[in-house]
Amino acid sequence: MAMVTVRTANEWIERFGETRPSTAVTIGNFDGVHRGHQKILHAVTDRARLGGWMSAVLTFDPHPVRVLRGDNGPYLLSTLDQRLRAFETMGIDATLLLRFDEHLARLTPEEFARSFLCSAMRARAVLVGENFRFGHRQSGDVRHLAEFGREMGFEVQVVPPVTQDGVVVSSTAVRQALREGRVNDAHEMLGRAYAVEGRIAVGTGTGRRFVVPTLNLETPQEMLPKMGVYATKVFIAGRSYHAVTNIGMRPTFEGKRLAIESHLFEFSETLTEGPMEVRFWQRLRDEQKFSGPEELKAQILRDIETAQQFFARIHR
Repeated sequence: MAMVTVRTANEWIERFGETRPSTAVTIGNFDGVHRGHQKILHAVTDRARLGGWMSAVLTFDPHPVRVLRGDNGPYLLSTLDQRLRAFETMGIDATLLLRFDEHLARLTPEEFARSFLCSAMRARAVLVGENFRFGHRQSGDVRHLAEFGREMGFEVQVVPPVTQDGVVVSSTAVRQALREGRVNDAHEMLGRAYAVEGRIAVGTGTGRRFVVPTLNLETPQEMLPKMGVYATKVFIAGRSYHAVTNIGMRPTFEGKRLAIESHLFEFSETLTEGPMEVRFWQRLRDEQKFSGPEELKAQILRDIETAQQFFARIHR
């Protein structure tokens, strides 16, 4: 069954009725839905199955930091649609997606727990990470949550973090890896290649005329890997292609704006629209300025050969 998404406590009650089921629920932003998040979501679905309850996520949009700090919020790893699809893929039955605003930010931890976990969602188990904070000024923690649980009738389970090379897997750590171009490390923390989604955009045509044909991606995603050239997989029209993707300013052609350009292997169509996804597998090199199109083309052909060798190794 498809996951149900509702946006207010009242809508939750209306959707599931007065006899609505109890839930095992987790709370958080889940930006990137990395391996630490996945561990919690798996625990939620397991606990719900054991109790005969519904598995649920309580999450927020926009990201609370955006409301509380304005422009000082982090670049987000995933769009809202990506997060919701990930919850559904993980087997979550329902998501309560709350609009985070100043009113929600002012709720005390007890008000938050009583309004959403107890009254609306009928939580029987709440599963969170050990650093979980909630309520006004993040004044509530796991200890407070357990106290409310004893009063309101839900158990609290703290899920230990996932570590990689001695470092706790977190959205912050994934962002740092991407900022540094370490897409391999991001892959390990996410449990999958980092993906950037959007739509095919019409480019200048310079690449097709002078170098190699490319598809240009326009994306609403905020967090991009460090500028440079990558071995990627590109998904369009229900098919995947190995590719070389450049993120950068196209300095050889005096580019003025950031571009995401992919040359797809064994692909010769001319597309100017439609959805497109790029998954980043291996960083090949920094972006650089060449003397002209011929030198750039020679380097891209070397990049293509390197990417082909990379994919041949991992698919053995």
